[in-house]
Amino acid sequence: MKMLLTGDEAIARGAWEAGVRHASAYPGTPSTEILENMAKYPEVYAEWSPNEKVAMESAIGASMAGVRSMASMKHVGVNVAADPLMTFAYMGVNGGAVIVTADEPGMFSSQNEQDNRNYAKMGKIPMLEPADSQECYDMMKMAFALSEAENVVVMVRLVTRVCHSKSIVEVGERVEREVGEWQQDPMKYVALPAHSRILRVQIDERQRKLAERSEASYLNYAEMNGGKVGVIASGPSYWYAKEVFPEIFGHDVSFLKLGFTNPLPAGKIKDFCSAVEKVYIVEEDDPYIEEFVRIQGCSCFGKDVFPTYGEMIPEVLRKSLLEQLAAKPELAEELGASKALADYMQGIVDSAAKAEEGDYHDLIIKRPPSLCAGCPHRGLFYRLGKRKDIMISGDIGCYTLAAGAPYKAMDSCVCMGASISVGHGAQQTFNRAGIKRKVVTVLGDSTFFHTGVNSLINTVYNNSNTINIILDNRITGMTGHQQNPGTGFTVKGEPTNMIKLPELVKAIGIKHVAVINPNDLDAVDKALDEFMDLDEPSVIITRWPCVLKKFSDADLAEFPGLYSTKNAVDRDKCIGCKRCLGTGCPALIFDEEARKVSIKQTDCVGCDVCAQVCPAGAIEKSGEVE
Repeated sequence: MKMLLTGDEAIARGAWEAGVRHASAYPGTPSTEILENMAKYPEVYAEWSPNEKVAMESAIGASMAGVRSMASMKHVGVNVAADPLMTFAYMGVNGGAVIVTADEPGMFSSQNEQDNRNYAKMGKIPMLEPADSQECYDMMKMAFALSEAENVVVMVRLVTRVCHSKSIVEVGERVEREVGEWQQDPMKYVALPAHSRILRVQIDERQRKLAERSEASYLNYAEMNGGKVGVIASGPSYWYAKEVFPEIFGHDVSFLKLGFTNPLPAGKIKDFCSAVEKVYIVEEDDPYIEEFVRIQGCSCFGKDVFPTYGEMIPEVLRKSLLEQLAAKPELAEELGASKALADYMQGIVDSAAKAEEGDYHDLIIKRPPSLCAGCPHRGLFYRLGKRKDIMISGDIGCYTLAAGAPYKAMDSCVCMGASISVGHGAQQTFNRAGIKRKVVTVLGDSTFFHTGVNSLINTVYNNSNTINIILDNRITGMTGHQQNPGTGFTVKGEPTNMIKLPELVKAIGIKHVAVINPNDLDAVDKALDEFMDLDEPSVIITRWPCVLKKFSDADLAEFPGLYSTKNAVDRDKCIGCKRCLGTGCPALIFDEEARKVSIKQTDCVGCDVCAQVCPAGAIEKSGEVE
């Protein structure tokens, strides 16, 4: 049977067919849809874990108990999961175990561009790199077989375009696997130093066997076409290179496509390099393959030609290659690329002539991302941005947009859950230096459960006096509305115990807690003012559902009239002061000619933040949301 699947969907399908019974994850673009699809299979126990470390540990426990298990996460999530992962690599498996990392070349929605192939190398973990959806499906099935054959967790490394691009996948049926027998084995599963030293020696023997598998694997294969130029690539870079290199150097370019990339196949690489005159390495992020090729004594072009960051998409490869050839025309002649170089140089001349006729780029309106109309974060940040006596320590989420205009209400953002810890460190410094400045930390509810709770414990334990704001919008908003421990539902939509934030922070030791509606600007100011001079930590919980959330019966019961009315501007009363525009709501439109504001009725949900800041009382209720 053939299906049109994204890479994430294909990962889930392959895992399901491989007999996986346990899947855990923390949502993070571009990996989120993997667990969402796993949750659709009734044979699979699936869970959103509070963070990636917990997800990895949950999968480890399931593997120990005898079932095939997996944990999936975005690339920065592996930083959180690295502690158990590195030790699990020593222990080995009972049921097959796979960790899926979704890397982000180009940083579309991430704070860094780290290359997690380095984790596989560091942990001596076998790694597979799919280039499309079919390979995602195939490699997941292979990964579980490899895991059990070599008694080791396996990493599958994706990148954003593979995760989210769709292609045809030939699929099969699920092969059910019995639960393996668990047996006590402290030598294997209890990571005492005495045990781990023995296991560490065994890892080198396992690496030798894995290297032999890599050499023999059909995932690493050469396409020899007889030309002077050879390309070594992995993942989607292979497809990008297949498009660009033949159009520049001719159709006799040879390719070595690598899919089993830790350990790398030294023999195949040496043979390939010796069969061509010039070798190009195309890979995204770090020179992972390139460094290995050079260690084997093979010369090559790599990051000296292509960018050291971002995606290696066709236009990037094309530009990099032609710039190299323009700088070395003798190389273009040697490799038969003279015509491609001539066309490129003529294109530069033509572009310069066209630019003289008129440059229209200044007419393009740049639209930075913004918080949604009715977003419950806007009122809070509108007020925070007005305060000049504070430092605002932010976190990862939709609310990170508050760093920009019009709010300019975020001074730092490091990683998930770091806002409270960073804010604590800054506050202690200000206090000891005698600097009268209050630190306000801000993070979302899901982020608080992720690692913010640990940071708050640290804040209480070490006698800090920060104001810590938890934005409880009743869902994990940024990654597409996934459930979390505070929503009352599991990933499968089943009711579960809801962790109540006020009770939790009080149990940690917070004595001063305020729960407010962030759309009520007076309530925001009152809570901040009340806690500003405290000599101990406090918590403000802004509790109002995300405007895009599918509301539950509990939401509708707790928040009567939720997003049910609209606002409009009385043009006769509007004085054109633009103060309402400072709230950053995209539903507000300013007419430059009339010097009046209007509200786009299809976007407005009547949060009333703009009405509260209007000095003329020009914003009034206009009707019900359809």
